[in-house]
Amino acid sequence: MDYLTVKEAGEKWGIGSRMVTLYCARGRIEGALKKGNLWLIPKDAPKPQDTRRNPSKR
Repeated sequence: MDYLTVKEAGEKWGIGSRMVTLYCARGRIEGALKKGNLWLIPKDAPKPQDTRRNPSKR
């Protein structure tokens, strides 16, 4: 299986590397592995939905 780094996944999904790291730490990216201090994200993993905003509350 091919993996992406946090930086590569962030560029692919158009978000910051910190947000990708938070998704990994919270278990929101299926198949993400932590090797030492490096997160490995499967190339085919979908971008998790951003749950910080709720459009129905506007």
